[in-house]
Amino acid sequence: MDWEKRFQDNSTPWERDGLHPAAQDWVTAGVLSAGRRVLIPGCGRSREVVHFARLGMQVTGFDLSYTAIHWQAGALDQAGLHAELVEGDGLAWTPAAPLDLIYEQTFLCAIPPGLRETYEACAHRWLKPGGRFLALFMQKDERGGPPYGCSLEAMHELFPADRWIWPEDEAFTPYPHPNLNGKPELGGILTRR
Repeated sequence: MDWEKRFQDNSTPWERDGLHPAAQDWVTAGVLSAGRRVLIPGCGRSREVVHFARLGMQVTGFDLSYTAIHWQAGALDQAGLHAELVEGDGLAWTPAAPLDLIYEQTFLCAIPPGLRETYEACAHRWLKPGGRFLALFMQKDERGGPPYGCSLEAMHELFPADRWIWPEDEAFTPYPHPNLNGKPELGGILTRR
């Protein structure tokens, strides 16, 4: 997938016009709050980078696309805010200090499934013990991608219970995506052991 071309052509149906409803729910619940270090992998042009920075969070966003990172830099500048923006392979990135949160909205369903174990290992390494992985797992039955499906069964295998504390499956909230034929993302929070 040529992510740069997709952003240049505005061929980005996964993007929402505003803040993801799950992010708003997690802000309301106090999970996303001032002073916390949060990573948004595959941030693209998501509104969460600016919104979380406005909340007083220490935000890092990474993306392969120069166009997406340039857009984020402009949005932050216009808002008078700061975040660390990293253009390039996020799986090669290392935080300066352990993270409190990872806001996983689009990265896991965008990367080839063969990279998922690497991503899980990175997420576990990046988060401090007790850190939270705010997951939005894309639900789809069709084969192929992106987006690639992230069934709860597959995610339980990827994020094993000896490394992650899982909520009950019933605690995951479905968030239908308006631009992807209503395919739901299941929102829930995993905690790093």
